[in-house]
Amino acid sequence: MDRLATLELFIRIVDRRSFSAAAADLHISRPVATAAIKRLEQRLGTRLLQRSTRHVSPTIEGEAYYRHCATILNDLEAADRGAGGVVSGLLRVDVAGNLARTLILPELAAFLARHPALTVQLGEGERFVDLVREGVDCVVRAGEPVDSTLIVRRLGLLEETTCASPAYLASHGIPASPDALAGHVMIGFMSSRTGQVLPLEFTYDGRTIERVLPARLLVSGADTSAAAALLGLGLAQAPRHRFAADLATGALVEVLADYAPAPTPVSVLYPSSRQLSPRVRVFVDWLIGVLGPHMRPA
Repeated sequence: MDRLATLELFIRIVDRRSFSAAAADLHISRPVATAAIKRLEQRLGTRLLQRSTRHVSPTIEGEAYYRHCATILNDLEAADRGAGGVVSGLLRVDVAGNLARTLILPELAAFLARHPALTVQLGEGERFVDLVREGVDCVVRAGEPVDSTLIVRRLGLLEETTCASPAYLASHGIPASPDALAGHVMIGFMSSRTGQVLPLEFTYDGRTIERVLPARLLVSGADTSAAAALLGLGLAQAPRHRFAADLATGALVEVLADYAPAPTPVSVLYPSSRQLSPRVRVFVDWLIGVLGPHMRPA
């Protein structure tokens, strides 16, 4: 293994906190990875990693070496690109499922054609992702970010809507205002962060109004919530793009349009150690162009 490949391996081990996970990411065996790091430590004359049966962490010297290595590799990638080189390698991205399927995936072929040496590993999820520990390069999330250790780049604002099926509204009536929701039920959406059911949110005259309605169904996924709304199980709120096709066909009906929920911010987040990565940079720049037509400026 040459010096550059060894540096990439070392960074991946620190990020993943695991020899096995890093070796799998780089398509090498664990013995090869172990031997390469042993040679690196012997050449430097210092221990870079503390090893246990369950955990790998950098020593003080390893932390300093990691920062230098990350800078060197990022600068090298940037130099290659500036000199006409191509962006290459594996880009690990995690995106909330519906955003991935409805807005990103349909445009991804053009991105891959523009960067033929780049491979994208696209994960879908609503859960919290430990980017560094799980080896993810960046995540796209709706809502206000809470992890202050990450670099956050706001992409825009998604318009939100409240809707229900015609059958539900025929049975429960069409509310004229948030104060007229007595007798209505909602599809309870459980926060992945708190485990609590989120209230319905409305805005009017600069004020935010929250209403918690009875819920016979509690869900933790946006797709399940949308399917339940189509089946007449209650009022649901989600980004407008999520319900656009169903609203257009009449399968769902928007209600309380004058009290629409506040738009939801969408951001891309990535570790500070990767803020200069050309792979992340070209993806984020492309993402802004793809999502821009569907969002308001932040």
